[in-house]
Amino acid sequence: MTAVSGEQALAGERMLRTPSSLLKLTRVVLSLKPFFLFILIFVVVSFAYHKLYWGIGEDPKSSVPTYGLSAEISCAHDVPSPLDIAGGPSPSTGNVFFVETSEQTAPSYLFSCSVESAARTHPASRVVVLMKGLAKGNTSLPKHWAFSLLSCFPNVEIRRLDLKELFSGTPLAQWFLQPQRQQEPHFLPNLSDACRIVLMWKFGGIYLDTDFIVLKNLQNLTNALGIQGDSVLNGAFLSFEAKHKFMELCIQDFVQNYNGWVWGHQGPELLTRVFKKWCSLRTITSMSCKGVSALAREVVYPIPWQDWKKLFAAVSALELQKLLKNTYAVHIWNKLSHGTKLEIPSQALLAQLYSQFCPATYAKMKQDSEELSRRAV
Repeated sequence: MTAVSGEQALAGERMLRTPSSLLKLTRVVLSLKPFFLFILIFVVVSFAYHKLYWGIGEDPKSSVPTYGLSAEISCAHDVPSPLDIAGGPSPSTGNVFFVETSEQTAPSYLFSCSVESAARTHPASRVVVLMKGLAKGNTSLPKHWAFSLLSCFPNVEIRRLDLKELFSGTPLAQWFLQPQRQQEPHFLPNLSDACRIVLMWKFGGIYLDTDFIVLKNLQNLTNALGIQGDSVLNGAFLSFEAKHKFMELCIQDFVQNYNGWVWGHQGPELLTRVFKKWCSLRTITSMSCKGVSALAREVVYPIPWQDWKKLFAAVSALELQKLLKNTYAVHIWNKLSHGTKLEIPSQALLAQLYSQFCPATYAKMKQDSEELSRRAV
């Protein structure tokens, strides 16, 4: 007979007592009134869902549900390691967010370049792409070259945008549920404006529109937004700490001064009027006020929207370097520029940005351009 140690005996005793404990727990739960039992189950399920879906603020290495990325495109192009940060001290690892509020699930070249350039310049951060059009409950992405290409970047996560969950716990929850909203002429831009300020308030990090090309790491631009010109701020780029008071005021203003019939009223105009109140001023210049910075135009809007055609003009490498000397990212103004043909390859400013800052997307553009030329012969 094998001797049993005191520790083993204690473990066995605990195992024998476990069913008795479970029985007592079951009796207590069953003794609760149905109403309280329902509340208990609702709270547990709600908490579990919230942690499962919005694992955004957790450790990037933790297991969170993301959409499966196919690998139809070869990952032969150079992809930086998550630990490979070029130059300078290691930045904080806040998330970089992109949002697609339409049902679109076929990303454009520019969309792909935006995400790729952000992933390359922020290798230690999670680049989170939230898309409303992704199927609920389906963890496989639609077959598309952009999804395959972005799968090569270990820090890119693509998730379904759950608007009710995102807005929950904020004044925007009631705003979103009003059915007349979707009949407004600028509903999608307003919805996008709502998403970005809530993301910044809830989670913090960096928000970028999907028509940016990122040149440098943006993590040292904290609690900041950019001047697009004429004393007007733009929310295509936002960088804030979570629960920042400025973002809280933006959410309040969004609801209290809502006007869905004027384009920009909930976006650039909202940020501009909140900043003016925040700083008690009438004109906005490059400045920092009460911990929030209004960045000079060249930082993220080096090409004014009025001059968007310059993106398609040829420039020398030296001219490009001088133009972007103090620039962290370039806004492409897709609302104005999307129908303009871009020659690939060429010396056009935009073509050079693609080539340098999103080489994998550029290679795909070049391949498609060559294929079209062969078919035309």
